[in-house]
Amino acid sequence: MKKKEIKKYFDKFWFLVWKDDSLKGWLLSILFIFIFIKFIFFPVLSLVTGTSLPLAIVESCSMYHDGNILSNFNGWWEKHESKYSPYIINDLDFQDFAFKNGFNKGDILFIIKAKPEKLKIGDVIIFNADKKNPIIHRIVTIENTDGKYTFSTIGDNNNAQLSLEKEISSEQLVGKALPIRIPYLGWGKLIFYEPSRPAYEKGFCNEN
Repeated sequence: MKKKEIKKYFDKFWFLVWKDDSLKGWLLSILFIFIFIKFIFFPVLSLVTGTSLPLAIVESCSMYHDGNILSNFNGWWEKHESKYSPYIINDLDFQDFAFKNGFNKGDILFIIKAKPEKLKIGDVIIFNADKKNPIIHRIVTIENTDGKYTFSTIGDNNNAQLSLEKEISSEQLVGKALPIRIPYLGWGKLIFYEPSRPAYEKGFCNEN
């Protein structure tokens, strides 16, 4: 009897969530999807990837390259070469880096745990700093003092380093970006925050 009752309630729930076209059915579907993503999908993904932020939406243009996916690397490098010279990074080095053509505001990146001892120059990391949200930039220097790692980064589309990224400790690391991205999908969330952004942060990206 109990099995039949359980099946009856499950069938009713299943109908309401996936098959009922009424307003009530739509609201229940949205609520179910929200609960599933927040309390099941993300916790499981965090466990698998080893980071509290397995998916990150790019919120700024600091890693943008003109042309985006179709960016001309040689043309971009000519404009930015001098920025990387102090770090002894040349064009051949850069072409071996993940995201050699950068990425765009609104892209979604896949993040995994960042193990300090395994990070390399050119890796894109996400780290906490004196900002509301974590920063996603490229490593340009790594120092190892008695097993204590310190990193510095720079945004591909920034003219210089920010003061808060010149000395990043291992404790600040949130994760490392895999060389995979979902273009533009993050705009579904960003669009709601655009009106409250400073004028210089609004809209689509241009190369500095």
